Order: sequence, then C-alpha cells, then structure tokens
Amino acid sequence: MKPNEQSFLDLIEKTEGPGLVAFWGSDEVNSEYRLGTREYDWHSHVRGQVFCVESGLVHIRTAHGSWLLPPHRAGWIPPGEHHWASVVGATSGWSVVVAPKESQQLPDRPCVIGISELMRALVLRATSWTMQDHLVPSQERIIQVLLDEIMGAPHQPLHLPMPSDQRLARIAQAIFERPGDRRRLEDWAVWGGLSPRSLRRLMQAETGFSFARWREQVRLVHALEMLAQGQQVAVVSDTLGYASPSNFIAMFRRAFNESPARYFSARGQT
Repeated sequence: MKPNEQSFLDLIEKTEGPGLVAFWGSDEVNSEYRLGTREYDWHSHVRGQVFCVESGLVHIRTAHGSWLLPPHRAGWIPPGEHHWASVVGATSGWSVVVAPKESQQLPDRPCVIGISELMRALVLRATSWTMQDHLVPSQERIIQVLLDEIMGAPHQPLHLPMPSDQRLARIAQAIFERPGDRRRLEDWAVWGGLSPRSLRRLMQAETGFSFARWREQVRLVHALEMLAQGQQVAVVSDTLGYASPSNFIAMFRRAFNESPARYFSARGQT
C-alpha cells in the first residue's frame, strides 16, 4: 500500500478532526486518492463517504442492492455501511469523508445524487486543507454549505434493489449473473419454485419494480459497466440478450433520454 493511500484510509477511519475532509483523486501513482480501474472487496468505514468520478464508472453493492455511479454523479455511503465497490476507467474524481456526527444530516442508506457546479467548487476548495487537524471559522462555514448542497441534491434513479425473500433472491441473483438470459417470467417462476403470480407479487412488493422493469434495470447496470469499459454497442446489445442494437438503444434512451454515444461523450468518455 502506498503512503498516500494510507493517508486516505487513516482519515476515513477517524471520528475526531474536521467533520468533513475532501480529497481530489486521479489514476496517477502519487495521487492522494487513487482511482483508475480497481475492485474493493466487502468492507465498511467509520466515516461516511461522498464520491464522484469525472470519467469511468463506479458500481457499489450493499445489502440493499446495487448502485451505479456514472460520471458527474455523486454516491453516498453512510458510516458503517458494508459495501463492495468496483471502479472502471476513472482517471479523475473526488471524495469527501464525513464524520459520524455530521453524517446524521445525510440519508441513512446509500444513494446516487446529482451534483452542481457549486458542490464541485466547494469540494475543490476543501481539498486545499485536507491534512489540517483544525479548521478556521471561514473553512467551517464552507463545509456547512457543502453539507447543505449534498443534503439538497436530487437523487438519481440508478439503484437496483435486491429482494430478501429467499426464493426470489435466488432468481434475482441468477438473472444478475446471466443478464442475457431470455427466459420468460413463467420459466423463472418454475425454476425458482414459485407460481408466476407469486413471482410478480413478490418482486413488486420487495423491490418496487415489476419483473420486466427489474430485469431491465439489471441490464442497464451491466450495460453501463460494459460501455464504460469501451465495449461497442452491438457487443453490449448481444451480450444482454437484445434482439438488435436498436432495441438496446431504445431501452437506454428511455432510461437516460439520450443514446449511449451521446451519454458518454457528454461526460468526457471516449
């Protein structure tokens, strides 16, 4: 582990000190907050974490489901939340670690939020005093404005909730692992030992989505990861079981109101 990585890990496990500490990151070896393409096994932190990448993609899994973090969105992980993370192709971004006391103002579950130019500017300002143990009043005021911005940020619909019913969870996990599987709801019900009616009812009750909408969200999770890795639309479409690339693009437009190419080019992706 690099010394600079140790600095970040030390700070995210501290309860004392400033209520909010900001890091600017990149894929450079000497970056205080190292990005790039990496995977972090299941873990948790004493402090909460808000993080944003300006390229690439972050995928977070928790007991509540999966969250996607495309460029220029921010993810929130509360203190003590057990989670797994995958970072793909992130060359720059930032992270803010929030002490447990200040985290009480923020959501008690992970989420993805939109960011504003003001939020980004405040984070950049806060990175100039990352290693200070004590802040002056003007710095404390900036931190409070930043917390206000995070609290007031709109939530983004990039969540894949996972069911808790054991039979349904088995079906859900199988679909997540094989997103291109074209079996119908009735086939999955037989495979999982449920009636089609029970499968429909449980999926809606436990995830808030219909079966078709939940499966589409699974495919969206995989699609964003593959596109962030530079996979061609035709390859993504075929892998995810769509009849044609145009069908896949239509699904993507419904979710994001723009095509995959425009979505990623607008966010600095190649």
